[in-house]
Amino acid sequence: MNLDPHTALIPIDVQRGFDYPPWPPRNNPAMEANGQRLLAAWRRSGRPLLHVRHDSIQAGSSLRPDHPGNAFRPGFEPHDGEPVVGKSVNAAFIGTDLDLRLRRLGISSVVLFGISTDMCVSTTARVASNLGYRTIVVGDASACFDLVDGDGRTIAADEVSRVHLATLRAEFAEVVDTEALLAAASASAG
Repeated sequence: MNLDPHTALIPIDVQRGFDYPPWPPRNNPAMEANGQRLLAAWRRSGRPLLHVRHDSIQAGSSLRPDHPGNAFRPGFEPHDGEPVVGKSVNAAFIGTDLDLRLRRLGISSVVLFGISTDMCVSTTARVASNLGYRTIVVGDASACFDLVDGDGRTIAADEVSRVHLATLRAEFAEVVDTEALLAAASASAG
């Protein structure tokens, strides 16, 4: 895998609110460690980094701007000069200036990771692809939650993640792991 110099890293919704009820069990306990490795490498490279935060408009949501859960998880707080794009829907491009910011930076490729694989990461990846960005999703730096289907049966978060990453890979994005992305970033930096 190769990364061009016009690639931005976009962590999506890595917020404390997902630790509050009523969120069901989550997969991928390595998400935080992998995401922090990506952030550290990206910051060292000097490439663009834009954070996405979900600012829910739903009453009672742990992701509302007035709730402590709206804060970024420890280790995912933006550094000085790193922009934060607030959104209130699943896709980070809808109702925000994310596309404009990326275009002004000359970005042609985006690397996405975060919470949750099947909702905001997937939706943002689909829109990014449709807008013409080369889209890369780091699967092992993303996580999702158990889902209940229409018959009341629980679908385990690992299965939800596997299906959504396969769907993204089939049509919208390159799906890679942290090691592959870090290797590509290192190779393209030197």
